[in-house]
Amino acid sequence: MSQIDWIVLIVTLLGIIGYGLYRSRTTHNLDGYFLSNRSMHWGLILLSIMGTQASAITFLTAPGQAYDDGMRFVQYYFGLPIAMIVICIFFVPIFNKLKVYTAYEYLENRFDNKTRSLTSFLFLLQRGLSTGISVFAPSIILSSLLDWNIYWTNLFMGGLLIIYTISGGARAVAYTQQLQLIIIFSGMFIAAYMLVKLLPTGVAFVDALQSGGNAGKINVITTGFTNGKFNWGDQYNIFSGIIGGFFLALSYFGTDQSQVGRYLTAKNLKESRLGLIMNGFVKVPMQFLILLIGVLVFAFYQFKGAPIFFNQSLADRAHQTAYHDELTQLEKKYADEFSVIPGYQQELTVQKKSGDAAAVKALEQKIKDANSAAGATRKQYKDVIKKAIPGEDTKDTNYIFLRFVVDYLPAGLVGLLIAIIFLASWGSIAAALNSLASSTMIDFHKRFSKKPADSEYEYRLSKWYTFGWGVFCIVVAMFAYDLGNSLIEAVNVLGSLFYGVILGVFLVAFLLKKITNGTVVFIAAIVTELLVLFIFFLTKAGHLKLGFLWLNPIGALGVILFSLLINSFWKNRGGEHKLGGIS
Repeated sequence: MSQIDWIVLIVTLLGIIGYGLYRSRTTHNLDGYFLSNRSMHWGLILLSIMGTQASAITFLTAPGQAYDDGMRFVQYYFGLPIAMIVICIFFVPIFNKLKVYTAYEYLENRFDNKTRSLTSFLFLLQRGLSTGISVFAPSIILSSLLDWNIYWTNLFMGGLLIIYTISGGARAVAYTQQLQLIIIFSGMFIAAYMLVKLLPTGVAFVDALQSGGNAGKINVITTGFTNGKFNWGDQYNIFSGIIGGFFLALSYFGTDQSQVGRYLTAKNLKESRLGLIMNGFVKVPMQFLILLIGVLVFAFYQFKGAPIFFNQSLADRAHQTAYHDELTQLEKKYADEFSVIPGYQQELTVQKKSGDAAAVKALEQKIKDANSAAGATRKQYKDVIKKAIPGEDTKDTNYIFLRFVVDYLPAGLVGLLIAIIFLASWGSIAAALNSLASSTMIDFHKRFSKKPADSEYEYRLSKWYTFGWGVFCIVVAMFAYDLGNSLIEAVNVLGSLFYGVILGVFLVAFLLKKITNGTVVFIAAIVTELLVLFIFFLTKAGHLKLGFLWLNPIGALGVILFSLLINSFWKNRGGEHKLGGIS
């Protein structure tokens, strides 16, 4: 990066930190640190919800996801608006009425302590692991730019985030996310504008979209049916998105403390509902536009020529091994295969305007064949790197957008775009660490500690819990190097292992009023969680084809079903009376 890029990056980040410290003044008690004294209006609630969900992973790897797999990932969010309505009707009024710090407090009132503890533990486990992956995302940037070891960058980034989060609490998180999102959306708009502007003369925005469409990248709606049969292993389609995405969103926004904690800060019930409903309207178009940037990156490289491998620092390291000559030969072969594509693409643009259907069809086939040949060589190249540096991850999806930013954007904009990715990371991770600390403090420490404590002591202890979770997330980031096709997919797969079960416990609490025995729900949740993990490992081993989104309805409905069965069994055996007092 140039000197001006570093200046823009540092000034932007320091400005956000300073603003966060300025807005962090609040009462030194749990209500102030975790809930900002329940004083936020709906606009801040909306921005805080969006800022918590839209991490660096969203802006760094979603364009790469679209580059590789097209825009069908957007279907993952189709169930979200419906989930927002359900949460506003059933979830928010209960949390608001009880004035809880965490969602899991309600479960103790409804069932018993062990059901609350189990559900809170599942949240802490999955959110801690997911946040560790989120810490890893900005570390990729520093590692790539400065050629640092990824483990040192994890320590550096994680350390900054811990300091940033401990200093402010929920109030600082909410206000800095407001400013962060304004800068983020401005920067992403500039990136999209520059993508179109840098296209060759005579190639317009529509031409770029057509290029992506011809390659199957604008696959916004897919049915999941192949040869008349539904493919349950298809990760993203209209059915898995609406059904599986609905259950995932219902659990994430309705039971995940990182999100529940955002709208618990609201002044009243109306402000919470408005923030959630507006999020339902905004999130799908926002994700659509971010994925569209990935399609534009693909089209840009079709006209300009794409690198054979997007993680340049790893390729440079591989060249320093005995495989240097083999890598060089593959680079030359790839360059020859890809060199014809830009010419074909420009000729295709001309022929489409002339209306020569036969010429258009012939050129489209040539482009498809050339991309196929170049793709095969690119795969060979990755295989050689894997042999050259054993144990390294050769998936470069997470580096695609970053490589474009560094290689093609003018000085100043590079620093701004990289600052944006840092800001997105800080906003979401700060909210996650705040929620992890609140759940630990409220659901475990205050519940089990026998030692009386004043509000100032609890305030200080909460900051220590924040620090502890920050260290945990850094450790997770150290092992986040090989987690699926892209980080955004890895985070959602991880969430799907737990979200369905957590949601199932809450659905039993809300809907099945006849079930009052906490032991029944406790056992049902454990059995269902084991079932979900078993199904997941079957899919990983190749014995079962099932998209990860389906794990969410399986988990939720499984808890309901097992709760009904176990409750019926114990009632028939007289167990309800015997076990009613267990907690």
